[in-house]
This record gives sequence, structure tokens and C-alpha cells, in this order.
Amino acid sequence: MIHIYTGGGKGKTTAAAGMAARMAGHGRKVLFAQFLKGSPTGETVSLERLNVTVLRCDRDYGFFNSMTDADKRDITKCHNKILCFVSEHMSEYDMIVLDEIFAALALGLADGKAVQKISDTYGGELVMTGRDAPKEYIEKADYVSEIMKIKHPYDNGTAAREGVEF
Repeated sequence: MIHIYTGGGKGKTTAAAGMAARMAGHGRKVLFAQFLKGSPTGETVSLERLNVTVLRCDRDYGFFNSMTDADKRDITKCHNKILCFVSEHMSEYDMIVLDEIFAALALGLADGKAVQKISDTYGGELVMTGRDAPKEYIEKADYVSEIMKIKHPYDNGTAAREGVEF
């Protein structure tokens, strides 16, 4: 089944990480692939302790508008390498999470055909996150949750906090 967490609010990755932890807690194999994220985060440390396979780029490329053309080529190469791994090994996992995949697709930093192939052929629980999920994914998904921001401290200048936002 396909699960989507989308929208402009905080909690998409947290929801996906919670599902991954739940599945791992039942002794199932989980692959958690993160896109557009390379700096250390609490959820990846926790998931690795639960024997979840975590895939992400080896460095933080920053926000898209500050990336150089070389950064964009490098992060795209990294993302597509992750997608290739997922495609080649998906039958080994009961759950696959593609965290922030919709943002990576919208920015042209991941192969859309590879993502479509995974979503069309994977037989387990596929969790996809990111703002502005494309209509075609929403239509084929079994679960869709839109996370809506009502209020966030960032709006008042509060920086991201360890353990809360990352």
C-alpha cells in the first residue's frame, strides 16, 4: 500500500519515521531513504538503532537556492544512486520510506521515472513524504495525510531546534 504525508506543516518526516519504527518493532525489514537531507538528525540515529537501513547523501548540500550547479549535479547523482538501490533491493524490505521525495522531484533533483517504477511495482508498504505531492501519486495512494501548518516558531525567527525539528 502507498502512504503519503504531504503539506506545508511540520511532521511529515516524523510520521514516516514513526511508521518505520513501528514496522521495525514488529521485526520487519525497513528501508528509510532521505532526499535533500544530509546533516545529522535524531530520527536517523534512532532508526539505525532499530536496525532500519538508512540511505541518504553523505553531506548537506543546503537549500536549493544556495546550491551551485555542481552541487545540483552531485545531489542528483546521489539521489538517483539511492533510487537505484531501492529499485534493486525493494523485494528485501517490508516497508520503504522515501522521505522528501516530492520536493526532490519538484526541484528536478531525482529521476521521476525511477520513483514511478518503484511506486508501480513495490508490493510492500511504501511511504512517501514531501510538500505538494503530485496529483497522480495522491490518486494511486491508499493513505493520504495532509499536514497543515497553523503556527510555527520559525515564523517568529526561532531557528530549528535539535530534537524537535531535526
